Amino acid sequence: MINAITKTIELSDGRTITIETGKLAKQADGAVVVRMGNTMLLATVCSAKDAVPGTDFMPLTVEYKEKYGAFGRFPGGFTKREGRSSDYEILISRLVDRALRPLFPDDYHAETFVNVMLISADGVDQPDALAGLAASAALAVSNIPFHGPISEVRVARIDGKFVINPTFKDNEKADIDIMVGATYENIMMVEGEMNEVSEAEMLDALKFAHEAIKKQCIAQKELTEMVGKTEKRVYCHEDKDEELEKDIWAKCYDKAYAFATSANADKHDREEKFTTLKEEYIAAMDPEKAEEQAVMIDRYYNAVEKEAMRRAILDEGKRLDGRKTTDIRPIWCEVGYLPGAHGSAIFTRGETQSLTSVTLGTKQDEKLIDEVLIKGKERFLLHYNFPPFSTGEAKAQRGVGRREIGHGNLAHRALSRMIPEDYPYVVRIVSDIMESNGSSSMATVCAGTLALMDAGVKIKKPVSGIAMGLITDKGNTKYAVLSDILGDEDHLGDMDFKVTGTKDGITATQMDIKVDGLSYEILEKALNQAKQGREHILSKITETIAEPRADLKDNAPRIVIIMVPKEMIGAIIGPGGKIIQDMQEKSGATISIEETDKQGRVEIAATNKVSLDDAVARIKAIVAIPEVGETYEAKVKSIMPYGAFVEFMAGKEGLLHISEIDWKRFETMEQTGIKEGDKITVKLLDVDPKSGKFKLSHKALFPKPERTEEDKKRDERRRDDRRED
Repeated sequence: MINAITKTIELSDGRTITIETGKLAKQADGAVVVRMGNTMLLATVCSAKDAVPGTDFMPLTVEYKEKYGAFGRFPGGFTKREGRSSDYEILISRLVDRALRPLFPDDYHAETFVNVMLISADGVDQPDALAGLAASAALAVSNIPFHGPISEVRVARIDGKFVINPTFKDNEKADIDIMVGATYENIMMVEGEMNEVSEAEMLDALKFAHEAIKKQCIAQKELTEMVGKTEKRVYCHEDKDEELEKDIWAKCYDKAYAFATSANADKHDREEKFTTLKEEYIAAMDPEKAEEQAVMIDRYYNAVEKEAMRRAILDEGKRLDGRKTTDIRPIWCEVGYLPGAHGSAIFTRGETQSLTSVTLGTKQDEKLIDEVLIKGKERFLLHYNFPPFSTGEAKAQRGVGRREIGHGNLAHRALSRMIPEDYPYVVRIVSDIMESNGSSSMATVCAGTLALMDAGVKIKKPVSGIAMGLITDKGNTKYAVLSDILGDEDHLGDMDFKVTGTKDGITATQMDIKVDGLSYEILEKALNQAKQGREHILSKITETIAEPRADLKDNAPRIVIIMVPKEMIGAIIGPGGKIIQDMQEKSGATISIEETDKQGRVEIAATNKVSLDDAVARIKAIVAIPEVGETYEAKVKSIMPYGAFVEFMAGKEGLLHISEIDWKRFETMEQTGIKEGDKITVKLLDVDPKSGKFKLSHKALFPKPERTEEDKKRDERRRDDRRED
């Protein structure tokens, strides 16, 4: 039996998290098992000893995977094994990546792989909240250079109280649901959704989460000492040429600073100026030397460009496109641009543009979710596409990448809580980015709001979104918060902070911090400045369309929901689905049935009123309860010597006795002239309480005729005949 090293963290509610190392995956550079209840994650990290020549970035890959066997389940599909990562797994991988990546040394460029696997689960605790802790702990017990540790927690507000890492069940009641990643000193990453909360409530949630994270960071530092990994590996991944660096700064910085303060609003013109400056420097060099030092020239020149842009903002308050720090770029919107869609919109902010469509569907269009721990159906879908032409790149679009999944998820979070809970339609939003220089995910939120209202979706409130940036000096004594950041300001800045919300509060947020020492004062300023920007953008949205259209577009499906008794579901479906298929074929409508605990939910959808009304009438006829005294149009199903069996309601048959056909007497059914297939009006006289049989009459619909002398004589003859017998 191997003696593993363990460290225990106690949460404020008495639950515990244990970190174990030394038992599994010992050939990895670092490996831990994190356990909370019966939920267990294995995290491993491996890093190459050397960097690939010419690499000037951190080649980090984070993979989060959930094993079906962890929850005692078989994977679906023919192969019955785990396949490619689901969207959910990709999103968790991104959360971990975003918290870890900024904390590797700037000059550490070795390939590094972090793998986190769910190896046991009980369906109570949410494993995604433990993934960041597991990844960081694996680094903590390795010799890989890392300026951590970090941890991630989920903070939720449930019944007015903040909770760390709530269970699946408890989290369903949360009005704030945020994942927070941080070091002991600073918050690094935030992502989540909420029910229109204030900026102050948002900050309170972050502070609460950070206090819990601090305890987990201390535990990891103690674990590092316990395993003896305080000394990290020595590395040298960057060639340096101080003389070249000084020369580039001396010859390029002033010109780059002049470009940064020249207020050029066109992205491509700015890029051309900065590129030309670098090319002029290279042209003045010896060609052979320039080729040899190409990687270092790029690195040093990018540093010059970055510093010039940052100093222009900090020293002169000038942004690359000439705006003030709080200015929003020009916005124009249009709705109804795509005539074939159920709703559509164009949202353009500066050089960022989203063309968005909305499609309304029926129950058959629901997305089935079959994750390891999450099963169900999704009725609100949002898909985000980022084609290369949006940034002027000449390359093919190959599938959906992690970035697109992440951006789409943020926009989904922003809008999902604005769809009414009882909305009968399945809703799909597709945002295609037409051009990009700044936050296209926030453009998607705005375009999505416009398209939903154009489609006539009765959203609770319009939502807008904005991306905020931050520039700080090295000592954090001077800073500038930027509204509606450009792509360059995101790439060269210290923060990317996206906030979405209605006029009454925040609905979603995503934040990545790239520097140490970000204070709550700066966060508060960024949130309040973002609120002003959101409100400005929201006013542009409501100028274009103030509220959802009163009705759906002509080509949108119409849906009627009918709740029926559970025992009537079989009657609607019929043997082998015969009745429901016949109704769909004859009416042209689509009918879907879902059984709930107490009732059946029947959804009828059609693209025209005639089809819809026909299907609704057929359904109501089946589920209607026969009422004594009511009149029905019946169809003769069969003829017997004593009467005719007629169907007077769908699935409801009764006997029309020969004596109830007419006031005059018939000896045989042939005398009545009634045949199979005939239609006849009947009145329901009674329902036998024991047998449930229906007593029907046709003659009851007409007044009883007065008796003639001939009738009286005939009756007298019958009485005489009976006396003789």
